[in-house]
Amino acid sequence: MHDDRAIVEARLRRVLQERIRPAVHSSTAPLTLERWEAPGEPVPVAQGLAAPYQPGRVGQEWGPAWGTTWFRLTGTVPEAWAGRTVEAVLDLGFDRQLPGFQCEGLVYRPDGEAVKGLHPHNDWVRIGSPVRGGESVELYVEAASNPILVDHHPTDEGDRLTASDQPLYRLRRMELAVWEPQVWELVRDLEVVESLMTHLPTEDARRWELLRAAERALDAVDLTDVVGSAPAAREQLAEVLSAPARASAHRISAVGHAHIDSAWLWPLRETVRKVARTASNVVNLMDEHPEFRFAMSQAQQLAWIKEHRPEVYARVKKKVAEGQFVPVGGMWVESDTNMVGGEAMARQFLYGKRFFLEEFGVETREVWLPDSFGYTAALPQLVRLSGSDWFLTQKISWSQTNKFPHHTFWWEGIDGTRVFTHFPPIDTYNSELTGGELAHAARNYQEKGAGSRSLAPFGHGDGGGGPTREMLARAARTADLEGSPRVEIERPDAFFTKAHAEYPDAPVWAGELYLELHRGTYTSQAKTKQGNRHSESLLREAELWASTAAVRVPEYSYPYERLEELWKTVLLHQFHDILPGSSIAWVHREARETYARVRAELEELIDSAQRALAGEGDRRLVFNGAPHQRDGVPAGGAAPAVPADTPVTVTERADGGWRLDNGLLSVEVDHRGLLTSVVDLRADREALAPGRYGNLLQVHPDFPNMWDAWDLDAFYRHQVTDLTEVTSLELAPADREAATVVVRRAFGDSTVEQRITLRAGAVRVDLDAEVDWRETERILKAAFPLDVKAERSASETQFGHVYRPTHTNTSWEAAKFEICAHRWVQVEEPGWGAAVLNDSTYGHDVTRDVRPDGGQTTTVRLSLLRAPRYPDPETDQGTHLLRYALAPGARLVDAVREGHQVNLPPRVLLGARDVAPLVTSDNDQVVVEAVKLAEDRSGDVVLRLYECRGGRASATLTPNFPVASARVTDLLERPVEEGGDVALDEGQLTVRLRPFQILTLRLAVGD
Repeated sequence: MHDDRAIVEARLRRVLQERIRPAVHSSTAPLTLERWEAPGEPVPVAQGLAAPYQPGRVGQEWGPAWGTTWFRLTGTVPEAWAGRTVEAVLDLGFDRQLPGFQCEGLVYRPDGEAVKGLHPHNDWVRIGSPVRGGESVELYVEAASNPILVDHHPTDEGDRLTASDQPLYRLRRMELAVWEPQVWELVRDLEVVESLMTHLPTEDARRWELLRAAERALDAVDLTDVVGSAPAAREQLAEVLSAPARASAHRISAVGHAHIDSAWLWPLRETVRKVARTASNVVNLMDEHPEFRFAMSQAQQLAWIKEHRPEVYARVKKKVAEGQFVPVGGMWVESDTNMVGGEAMARQFLYGKRFFLEEFGVETREVWLPDSFGYTAALPQLVRLSGSDWFLTQKISWSQTNKFPHHTFWWEGIDGTRVFTHFPPIDTYNSELTGGELAHAARNYQEKGAGSRSLAPFGHGDGGGGPTREMLARAARTADLEGSPRVEIERPDAFFTKAHAEYPDAPVWAGELYLELHRGTYTSQAKTKQGNRHSESLLREAELWASTAAVRVPEYSYPYERLEELWKTVLLHQFHDILPGSSIAWVHREARETYARVRAELEELIDSAQRALAGEGDRRLVFNGAPHQRDGVPAGGAAPAVPADTPVTVTERADGGWRLDNGLLSVEVDHRGLLTSVVDLRADREALAPGRYGNLLQVHPDFPNMWDAWDLDAFYRHQVTDLTEVTSLELAPADREAATVVVRRAFGDSTVEQRITLRAGAVRVDLDAEVDWRETERILKAAFPLDVKAERSASETQFGHVYRPTHTNTSWEAAKFEICAHRWVQVEEPGWGAAVLNDSTYGHDVTRDVRPDGGQTTTVRLSLLRAPRYPDPETDQGTHLLRYALAPGARLVDAVREGHQVNLPPRVLLGARDVAPLVTSDNDQVVVEAVKLAEDRSGDVVLRLYECRGGRASATLTPNFPVASARVTDLLERPVEEGGDVALDEGQLTVRLRPFQILTLRLAVGD
């Protein structure tokens, strides 16, 4: 037989596209169109329905960027259509090449009830099936003219303050049409046949069977009467579409999903509308397809639907109760996991899972994070402590260098906790269940011979409207089809239960799931990151002092509602395109404003609680919110500070600059404002490598191949400019308590003023940098070349730290040329180490070199600022105050202590009395991370502890209040039978922790 594949396949594509698909909607009747432009921001539905509409027409332009246009559509179903299925086809001017990321609409009835969303691949509204004929039609469309911003070029359209006012879209179609079910089914048949056969090898006889069947079907289609000939064409395909799958076929659990970024190329307020549109579509589809299952993560998004579209939310709750609409994830948002602090990550689960329990009675078991930019090694323990059993991600398939070796595996965290994890081999969280995608999943699956199943999230995300009826049709046809994986629509928990039962001894991956991409997100939008870190610290303080006041001061009321609201605001902004700095200008402008409001509210709460504790008086009290004693003030308490025994001395250097000395450290600053020597006097050890300089600011070009705000490509290191020139150098007025050298520099279009400070009694050098940053496509780093032979670095992560090699022996290590750390990075050799600390920086790199003298220089650098131009063309422009420090001689416990103290500075207040800590720990290795009152408002005190060094530890906790009982709980503050070694004896608690263990204790207050 001659090979005519190309000819038949080309014929199929053209006939399908130009003749059969257009015939799905046959007879048409126009709708009368009226329009109203909402002024400014979106208006309430009632206002939109009652607006003064003006005549409009198909072909008209509409919608400036970020505007809202309301359309009123009226018409009558022709009498001749009686007995037929009729739909309104409403094309707002969609770009069919994009599933979302553009204009969208939500259709309403005259009474304000939301009907369904309008999207590029979901532009119809069912009027009746069958219709009687003569029915009046009246629909309203709230249409959002969101600009298309996916082309990765700098644009001012990303903020309504700078966007143009020119219309972006043109109405294409607004009419009633008869929907032809047989033609629609024929399209689905041919799509499945085409996509299946073109992804089978040419040696497979099944491909040729499908080709010949498609050819016969095309012969049966009368191009002048597609509607009439569709049944005959379908008959030609029936046999090949009923052939059962092979016994060894891969099994795919298809889970309906719509990955909706809570903000990204649109602001938060638009996501509120996006989730309502998608949820409307989904519940409509469930009415027609009882087999359909849809998983929705992010409690925040469901809370938005509840607040803004209660009628949609009522339908969602009904479908949850029926088992079709499945809440998943157990988190407030799909957050970043690299930069989110430990306690904040715990609260993501606390508030997320609590919402699902209270609203739906659902205990989510799977953590659903398909799109975050890498996953912290602390996460497995947090997943299990939240009461969850499974973890799902997709993003690791984006790694540029190394292919991850597993799709189903046990993921082991820093403490040894393991969680059953799946990484869908379909390599997308927006599948359309095409033959190509299904074939890729089967080929790509790396557990063959041991496992046989994978999960496929399907549906258009980010404003695409979610799963469609077309996708469900593909799933039905591939449920048991020769040449295809077996596809079954089911809930995520059904998949995980089967996968675990089939593959209980799956391989183990220990440590972080590092994404070899998007490394620039550790640094982009510094003020967003600073707002997050500072908010986390302030929330810790607010809860600590409010809890102490609530237990000690009878008239003080714990601010439950305000703290919960503030926590949820911070958690929302930890979404994986806000905190990482990869959203449009509008999002980050609002984030800065929000963080300023959060700071003001938390400062007020802290001040109120501290004043209630201290009383009226004139004693100078220092409140220590850090978890370690400081200047004689106990952790979590207040008292007058104890001055250091040795004052700071300053000596002028002969060649310029100064030497600062406090008896613990000796610091030399040269005439260029660089650190030339930092000696740990306790160990008689120089911290800096010979001939190298600390606090060296360096600027690199930063123009990645793509993904400007996201990526930092390794070749940025090929060029560097050291900032060694000064415009001024001076010694600030000094006293016995502190000495400060002020350095000013100018570079490019930017300036920086640095304050290098040594304080009495301090074991670190503090560096404050006020940078007026006016560069573009550059990155600013601060380097500390240390005389340490370190084989690995320790970077703080949630409730512990993660080790990473300093060498690049393999491609896995080389790919980690930029790493994330929280409050510190520490390097050490046996007997001595050093830490670089910060109060809001996350991006770092650690490299090693061997000197001619045989010694090793380990250089730790902080990534201070970037200046990408997409999606925000003004990223990080302006003034920044960045704080960091060098702690010579710091071992791991020291790094933890100093990191907390940098982030939780002391507060001074005049009062009448000292404040005893609510609870103390006698072992610095056991850190009290959070002190709060229980969420159920019982008045119980909740403590969250963790072991910080990576070794076993025991501690005696002394509550300074009567304790009636002590229970170990999960993150939701529910008692658990296992999970902690705790004993209460005569008012004291003895705890024993394994390495990096997180322990939550609930203490009932006694009489």
